[in-house]
Amino acid sequence: MQYESINKMFERSFKENWERNALSNYKGITLTYGQLATRIEQLHCMFKEKGLQKGDKVAICSRNQANWGVCFLAAMTFGAVPVPILHEFKPENIHYLVNHSDSRILFVDEVIWENLSESEMPELLLIMQMNSLEEWFGSHALDSFGPENIDYYEDKEEELALINYTSGTSGFSKGVMLPYRALYTNIKFAGTEAEPQMNCESEVVAMLPSAHMYGLMFELLYEMTIGAHVHFLTRVPSPKIIMAAFAEIHPDIIIAVPLIIEKVYKSQIKPMVDRTKNYRYIPILAQTIRTKFRNSLIDAFGGRFEEIILGGAAFNPEVEEFLREIHFPFTVGYGMTECAPLITYAKWYRTKKGSCGRPIKGCEIRIDSKDPHKIPGEVQVKGGNVFMGYYKNRQATKASFTNDNYFKTGDMGIIDSDGYLYLRGRSKCMILGPSGQNIYPEELEAVINNFNYVVESLVIEDNGGLTALIYPDYHQAELDGMNREELEERVRGALPEMNKLLPSYANIRKIEFMPEDFERTPKRSIKRYLYQRS
Repeated sequence: MQYESINKMFERSFKENWERNALSNYKGITLTYGQLATRIEQLHCMFKEKGLQKGDKVAICSRNQANWGVCFLAAMTFGAVPVPILHEFKPENIHYLVNHSDSRILFVDEVIWENLSESEMPELLLIMQMNSLEEWFGSHALDSFGPENIDYYEDKEEELALINYTSGTSGFSKGVMLPYRALYTNIKFAGTEAEPQMNCESEVVAMLPSAHMYGLMFELLYEMTIGAHVHFLTRVPSPKIIMAAFAEIHPDIIIAVPLIIEKVYKSQIKPMVDRTKNYRYIPILAQTIRTKFRNSLIDAFGGRFEEIILGGAAFNPEVEEFLREIHFPFTVGYGMTECAPLITYAKWYRTKKGSCGRPIKGCEIRIDSKDPHKIPGEVQVKGGNVFMGYYKNRQATKASFTNDNYFKTGDMGIIDSDGYLYLRGRSKCMILGPSGQNIYPEELEAVINNFNYVVESLVIEDNGGLTALIYPDYHQAELDGMNREELEERVRGALPEMNKLLPSYANIRKIEFMPEDFERTPKRSIKRYLYQRS
């Protein structure tokens, strides 16, 4: 794969799409590519004035918004190394990550800044609050700046592009060093293999955290190389807000985590499914009912998209089965921050039930198992998408690679004869059964989550048995006339039925209830390590 400078790709795109819309805040400002490039140039002038050097780190800690994209792109096209930091991190974590990354400039949301201390980050040259940027851009206007003036830093494929701090389900944050080649592998995949093929007229709703690699790559970076229009949901992306944005913007493609589509299914579609279950298998009515469900879901997501790409967490089997039954255009991919992020993908009409696709071009995977088609083993990856290592953490870097330089993902899976990958869970989460059986809690949780009034569950090992931690739907129970005690009693009463659907060695011994939702990563996966018991 012949490498092309990513910053030069931005340069070409900005010049060609100067008058087109680039970045918008939903219900707020819109920047054209010309305005975006002008703001980038203004920040470049400021970087030079403050003494920022090529290769220096620039931290960005803010909610999603158009100026988040401006700051990130300004750092990268200057030759600096952007360091996106999730705005939901606690203040002490933000202090630590800014210092650990050796960042010299910090762009920070004003709400976050209220709880931070400048004295805790002594190496910073400058701190800029996001709420002051509009005024700052207005007071630092350039005399003249046009497309012919753009001249961005020309990056090399093995050069460090950014540091992305993970927030994993089974451990604490590590700084993933991603080279430009890793970004390029993903961008080229999106431009050649993915469907639909997007262009400068495409509309995208950005609802994933930009500080997370999944959202950053496929809701911002790729779009900026082709001249697409990105709409940031600046508020917490609740299903109500997401549906309203889809209805107004009509996106051409949707990038999401399974939890979003599962919520829409549970709230809008499942009640209709339950009402029609006795009719769905009557030949005359079945096709009509399936078509109605399909059209309702497509309309709910804006009506114009050609595919929904899901990733970042396991998909509920019941929801997947239903979507396949109605031929809904969705696919499930697999990726990690360490692979910038994509590892496997398949177009929606080529997917297989339970699979997350085949390796993308430029990526090779293998299963560390005696029989990779039948016996789960660790998924290991090699290719242009793989990271350089963890920042200032040689021990973790060494432990993450095999002797022949495959990245050890920590995920367990099998692969079929056609090259399709089927994940079976995290190796770190695997529980050893009473007779040595491998128990993958994600598979048990998928069963439990299908029961009424269960929003989410987490299965843990507890004194030699299995306990299900359940976050129940207290709100729905209240609407249905049940108080908290009645709801919990009802869910506990479903335990024998749950266990009938599970292997005998993986039966749940008891249920405990969570008063509020689990703590989650940017991908909306549960931070499992917070709930483990010794």
